[in-house]
Amino acid sequence: MSYAEYLAFEREAEAKHEYVNGEVYAMAGGSPEHARLAIRLAAELLRSLADRPCEVFSSDLRVRNLVTGRSTYPDLTVVCGRLLRAPDDELAVVNPVLVVEVLSDGTERQDRGDKWRHYQLIESLQTYVLVSQAAPLLEVFRRADDAWRYQAAGPGQQLTLDDRGLTLDVDALYRSGLPG
Repeated sequence: MSYAEYLAFEREAEAKHEYVNGEVYAMAGGSPEHARLAIRLAAELLRSLADRPCEVFSSDLRVRNLVTGRSTYPDLTVVCGRLLRAPDDELAVVNPVLVVEVLSDGTERQDRGDKWRHYQLIESLQTYVLVSQAAPLLEVFRRADDAWRYQAAGPGQQLTLDDRGLTLDVDALYRSGLPG
C-alpha cells in the first residue's frame, strides 16, 4: 500500500497501525504494567524537561522516518526546539530527540531489531530508551558522534539520558502504589 493509502486507511481505523515498507501492521493493546510504566516515565520526563524548549508526546504521536519511509507510534517521544512535520503527513513528526519503547513479549524483538535500526537513521534522534516490563531494567542507547553508546540500569540505580543531567531512577519508575 502506498503511504497516501495508509494515511487514508489510518484516518478511518479504530486502532493504530505502523507503516513499514508498504505493509501495515496493527498495534496491540498494552498491559496494565505497560500503561503504568509509560505514564510514570512520561511524568518524569515532563518534570525533568519543564525548563527546556521540549515537549513530551504519548503513543498517539506518529514518528516518520523520511530515509526509510517507516512510520511508528513510539510509547513516548520527545521533540526539542521546533516541531517538524513530515512533508507527506501533517500528523507525523520527523525530528524526535528521544524515543521510548516499553518492551513486551510481543514487541521486544522488533524494538531491539528492525525498529531500532530504523530509529538510528533519524538524524535528530539522540536517545533511545527501552523499558522492561518483566524486570526493573532500563536500557539506553545514546548517540555520541557517529556511534551509539549503551548503558543499562537496574534496581537501586539511575540512568542518565543526556549530557544535561536528565536521569531516571529505576526504583521510582517501577514502584507501584497498588498492593500486590
